[in-house]
Amino acid sequence: MTDPLFFADVERLRAATIGEVFELDGAEGHHAATVRRLMAGEKLDLSDGAGLVFAATVKAVRGNALQVELLTRSVFEAHKPRITVVQALAKGDRDELAVQTMTEVGVDAIVPWQASRSIVRWDDPARAEKALARWRSTAREAAKQARRPWLVDVRPLATTRDVTARIESAVANKGVAIVLHEAADQLVTAIALSASEVVLVVGPEGGLTDDEVAAFETAGAVTCRLGPTVLRTSTAGTVAAALVLANTGRWS
Repeated sequence: MTDPLFFADVERLRAATIGEVFELDGAEGHHAATVRRLMAGEKLDLSDGAGLVFAATVKAVRGNALQVELLTRSVFEAHKPRITVVQALAKGDRDELAVQTMTEVGVDAIVPWQASRSIVRWDDPARAEKALARWRSTAREAAKQARRPWLVDVRPLATTRDVTARIESAVANKGVAIVLHEAADQLVTAIALSASEVVLVVGPEGGLTDDEVAAFETAGAVTCRLGPTVLRTSTAGTVAAALVLANTGRWS
C-alpha cells in the first residue's frame, strides 16, 4: 500500500531540505497523529499541493503534531491536457460527491455553476461562501485519499455567462469544450482530444436548457453523450473525466 499523503504549510515545506526534521501541525498534523494514529518509524509523504513532495519518516508524535525526517524531494509536473469540469449545483450532497470522485480520478479544476435548472441556489453570499468552502474541503480530502500531489483548483461560483467565457477562452487557446447532453448524436470517445485543455460541462438534475446549449455551442463547445444510459449529475462528470484521462494517455 502506498504511503499516506498530507498537505503541509506551503512556505515552510518549499523552504525545507532533505535531512531536516519538519513539524506537521495544524489540521493535517491532527489528522496524521490523532485520526490516522501514525507512529514513530512509519512513512508518509508531505506535499505543497502544487507538485512538490517530500518522502518522510515519523520521528516522534507530539500531541496533535508529528516530527518527521525529510528523506527525499520530488517535483511532479502538472499533467496535460488540463481537465476542467464545470459542475452544475445539485441537491443533497450530489455535487459534493461529484467533487470527491472527480478529484480522485484526476481532474485539475472544478467550477461550480448556477445553471438555470439547478434546484440548489447559492444566491446568498454567506451561503455561497460556506458551500464553496465545503467543496474545497471535499476536494482536499479526496486528493489525500488519492495520493495526488496536486490539489484541485475549485473556482468560485460561475454564471452561465462565466461558463460561456471559459469555453471561448479554452477554444481560443486550442482547447476542447464538451457539453454532456443525453440527446447528442456523437460520443465523448469520438472527439479528438489532443488539446491544451479539455473543459467538460455537466448540467443539473433537470438538464440543460436550450438557451444554455445554444450559448455554449456558439462559444465553440460540442455536445456529446457518454453512452446509451442517462447518468446522474453526480456521476456524469466523473465518467466523462475518466474517458478523457484514458483517451489522452494521462492514465497510461
